[in-house]
Amino acid sequence: MTTLSSLLIDSADGRLGILMSALSGVAAALAVALAMTVYLRLSYRSWRDVVRHGLATLAALVLFAFAAYDMRHAAAAYLGLNPSKPAVEFEIRMPRETLTTASDSQIELHTDRNQTLALVDGVSELGDGRSLLRGAVALNHRTADRVLVVNLPGKGIFEFRLRLPAEPHRSQEFGPWHLADRIASPLADTVAPQDAYKIRYRVL
Repeated sequence: MTTLSSLLIDSADGRLGILMSALSGVAAALAVALAMTVYLRLSYRSWRDVVRHGLATLAALVLFAFAAYDMRHAAAAYLGLNPSKPAVEFEIRMPRETLTTASDSQIELHTDRNQTLALVDGVSELGDGRSLLRGAVALNHRTADRVLVVNLPGKGIFEFRLRLPAEPHRSQEFGPWHLADRIASPLADTVAPQDAYKIRYRVL
């Protein structure tokens, strides 16, 4: 499944980022330890020596602080907690016969600047002949031109325009349900009416 491959790649990149940050943190810690050792053991003979070694210690401390900051952000990004990049969590309601499992779908966010693959979280039955598809996708660029494209192979392509500003605010609750803006199907007679497909979402 494409989303699983994407997750594995992102996971590997995240681990590499954390490893590199950890190595830089170790190097910074060694630099600080070395500078402090020099500072404590050397007998300074002039004020120039004091200033020179003081500046070296300050540089080592700055390096250590930067490494700690970088490692914190790398770990947060790996865990999906990066606050600088918002995401949209969505729920799509459609007839049960249209969607049975998450593997039936591929979802992408199309903008005027890029295309981003969404993470499909799962499918649940609503008990009234409909299925609910859940997922999330990152908002990598500031733009108001965002369309969520749901591709169900052999069944159709469903487009939902996200009614969000270029810089959306995070929200605790889901917004109202919206109808599909466009449905393209190779077998038009087998697709339910447009009002049978709805989406709601919130910004994380």
